[in-house]
Amino acid sequence: MFVPFIAVEGPIGVGKTTLTAAIAETFSYHQLREISGENPFLDQFYQDKEKWSFQTEMFFLCNRYEQLKKINNEYISQGLPVVADYHVFKNMLFAQRTLESNDFVKYKDIYHILTKDLPMPNVVISLSASIPTLLNRIDERGRSYEADMDPDYLLQLSKDYGTYLPEFEATYPDVQVIHINGDVVDYVRNKNDMDAILSKVYEAIQKGLKLNEVT
Repeated sequence: MFVPFIAVEGPIGVGKTTLTAAIAETFSYHQLREISGENPFLDQFYQDKEKWSFQTEMFFLCNRYEQLKKINNEYISQGLPVVADYHVFKNMLFAQRTLESNDFVKYKDIYHILTKDLPMPNVVISLSASIPTLLNRIDERGRSYEADMDPDYLLQLSKDYGTYLPEFEATYPDVQVIHINGDVVDYVRNKNDMDAILSKVYEAIQKGLKLNEVT
């Protein structure tokens, strides 16, 4: 049975939650939001990444694991569609960039144990944007723990996403990936741009349903 599970992904400030909320409202899907602000280590992490990276990444991993396990039990396994403003694969992108090599080895082992039975999205929306656009949106939303965001960190993170997504598509060819350039398409402020994306999402859902009927 094809149950739409859409994950919206991209670097910090790209507009994941805005798009996720629009999809949830348009298609009456359950909306899953990550709760970055509840991470007690995040303020310290942005001040001293080397010291606080392991605690920060482990909190995110365990929190997302619990969220996705609950969502799978209460929604996806019951045939109820879900749209999330993250996918758990992002943990590896952040962790490999912030953790020391010894810590990353330990983290990777824990990651694979926790995520092996978690639900896989059947549609991924990959959002990207230039660093000035990301920094502007980060500034506009005014989160205190993002106030001193390092542009170099943001640039490297964007590059990591750009490197990983083709690998993800090659590894999971059955997952539909929709690429959206946030510098070209202003879905945050332009209703027509948002409607165009929602049309692409609808097409992806219909394609998934038809493929499921065939198989």
